[in-house]
Amino acid sequence: MARKPQLSAGLDIGSAWNRVVVVSVEDGEVHYRSHATVLGRGWRRGQIADQAVVAEAVTEVIREAEARAGAGVETTVVGVGGPAVRSQQGRGLYEFGRKRSVEQGDMEYAIGLAARARLDEDRFLLQVMPQDFTVDGRPPIPHPLNIECQRLEAHALLVTTSAQEHQALLSAVQQGHVRVEETVFEAMAASYASILAEERAGGVALVDIGAHSTNVAFYDGDAMLCAVGLPISGDHFTRDISELKALSYEEAERLKFAHGCALLGLTADNIVIEMPGEAGRPSREISRRDLIEIIEARASQLFEMVEKCRVRLAGEMPLREGVVLCGGGARMEGMVELAEKVLGCPARLGFTRGIAQWPEELECPAWTTAAGLAMYGARLQARRDRDTGPSIRSLFWGK
Repeated sequence: MARKPQLSAGLDIGSAWNRVVVVSVEDGEVHYRSHATVLGRGWRRGQIADQAVVAEAVTEVIREAEARAGAGVETTVVGVGGPAVRSQQGRGLYEFGRKRSVEQGDMEYAIGLAARARLDEDRFLLQVMPQDFTVDGRPPIPHPLNIECQRLEAHALLVTTSAQEHQALLSAVQQGHVRVEETVFEAMAASYASILAEERAGGVALVDIGAHSTNVAFYDGDAMLCAVGLPISGDHFTRDISELKALSYEEAERLKFAHGCALLGLTADNIVIEMPGEAGRPSREISRRDLIEIIEARASQLFEMVEKCRVRLAGEMPLREGVVLCGGGARMEGMVELAEKVLGCPARLGFTRGIAQWPEELECPAWTTAAGLAMYGARLQARRDRDTGPSIRSLFWGK
């Protein structure tokens, strides 16, 4: 009797939207099973304000995804992002005592030592990302397996977040009667779904622009060099328009998506937009050129912050494969072109790859993080079933 495929769910919880993607692994492939989305509730300025309300929204989106999949979801992988996310280097030194060949267990032990680096107070360790190894003081190499040495040193990137905020998120999901298998940095999850191994080899950045935060990860080959949450987000664009044009937040949000553009000169700007009157307020006219200038100023600031991270935290790594933009904020016209202008490298939108039967309606960068979280959950499942399932590297990185 054929074994029933196990479901893996990825939950992208946001202040604007909650998105979930459900997949299964069948015959060595990740297959789409269902998805669902509901409005984000219980948040204020990017932080959980009411855990019970957030839990209700989580329950609603999970139940909808289960109904579409025709099966229950027992566990989920949850995304974590925001300005509280940052990274630091970890170093683990393993002295053998005598010269011998490096084994897989030695590498894992050295990485475990690197993960024990002292963290700042109130920090929670999200991910340990191995970078490279040094054997007997020689230049770093990515895979020292079977090399003879006496001293093995592992270097890893430690991705951390606020312990308090992490616990608040975890509690909200658990109140929604969903067991959390793991929490994952959102930009890392998005990279699972949108960046191929050969693209990482040339140096690439993933920028996930959400409603209340932007998450960034830099890759040089298999190594993540930097992970950080930035304080500028899609919400800033809307609030800038609202304040400078004396519009309600809802009016500014509609105006942003209907007529917004992040780069002056990319599209027609000699247009006057008529805003209908609301709640006793008269109608008014707004210059599209003014609108674009407002958005471009904030978007330029965002990408300038990404460039500062590349220089200061990623060792000025060249982005030969460019930058990949994900998240709802990446959908605005001109974001790709402005990223190329500010960062001086190619840019593209990050669409989901590697999930069979992926619906055309989800071909949108806003769904990439949820897809990556679901793929990460499938990775965990494959690791548990590695005796019978495909290798992790072949399944997710094309190796």
